[in-house]
Amino acid sequence: MPNSQQHFDFIETVADALGAAVRALGGPKKVGAMLKPEKTIHDAAVWVTDCLNPDRAAEFHPEHVMFLLREAARAGFHGAINFICADAGYAPPAIVEPQDEIARLQHEFIEQTKAA
Repeated sequence: MPNSQQHFDFIETVADALGAAVRALGGPKKVGAMLKPEKTIHDAAVWVTDCLNPDRAAEFHPEHVMFLLREAARAGFHGAINFICADAGYAPPAIVEPQDEIARLQHEFIEQTKAA
C-alpha cells in the first residue's frame, strides 16, 4: 500500500492531489465504479478523468472529494489531505486509529457521566 508521502512530491494542485488519491485507490475505472455506479465502467472512468482535468467542465462534488480522502486514508495514502492542509496553511493532520478514537470517546463519556 502507498505511504503518506508517495506521490506527494509531484502534487502541485488540488487536481494533482485528487488524482494521486484516485491512483492510490486503483485508478479511474475502480473509483468511477464506486462514485458513479449508475454509469458503465467506461463512462464512470471517463467522468473521473474529466473531473481531474482542469480543462474539462466536469467537477467532483464536495461529497466525492470527501469520499476520495476517506478511502485514500483507509488505503494508507495521505498525500492528498497533506497537500490540501499544506496549501491552506495548516500543519499536517494526525492520523486517528479507530481504536484510539473509540478509547477517546469512551473516556469522554465516562468524564461526562462523572460530571453529571
